[in-house]
Amino acid sequence: MNLSLDLPTGPLAEAILSTVRTSETPSVANHSVRSFFFAEILAAHEGCLDDAAYDRDLLFAATALHDLGAGDLAPGEARFEVEGADLAADLLRRHQVPQADIDRVWEAIALHTSPGIAERRGLLYYLTREGVGVDFGRNAEIVSPWERQIHAAYPRLAMVRSLVDAIVERAARSAAAAPRYSMGGELLRERRADGVTSMERAAATSPWGE
Repeated sequence: MNLSLDLPTGPLAEAILSTVRTSETPSVANHSVRSFFFAEILAAHEGCLDDAAYDRDLLFAATALHDLGAGDLAPGEARFEVEGADLAADLLRRHQVPQADIDRVWEAIALHTSPGIAERRGLLYYLTREGVGVDFGRNAEIVSPWERQIHAAYPRLAMVRSLVDAIVERAARSAAAAPRYSMGGELLRERRADGVTSMERAAATSPWGE
């Protein structure tokens, strides 16, 4: 596979990048873009690029926007995945994306922290969750020929710690943002109990570090 670091173009793609870069920390914004490239590599690896369900523009929307709920636009009144999905849907709606596609992106973002569920909902949901997972070191061997190129263009900048900080800060704003067994809720409880989360500890053994 010849990897190009060219992102989708056009008014919607530009709005997506602008929203990510102005509302998220640089490390989280880079994570969001890396997740797209890793998802695309995974799709090529699994022979999905010619699948009728594969849509590069929607994959970019779902992966690049998946952590909007951990950014400055999120009020912290609901789970960060749900707030991020709502914010992404609003952006797509302003650009006249068909409602069926908006619904798919919404669900892919809302389910990206739900193992065993996202994978069963369809290709977009699966690739979104797995692209994000690769950036945490899962299935790293699949992307190893390209990861240096991607990390050079979009460096990590202590991403795991930065992302956990953002999720925990918003989860602390309301009980509805940190329900039991949600990612935000569990990270918040771990931080309060131990000062460090299991996600941060796992970064120590990830191929990419934090």
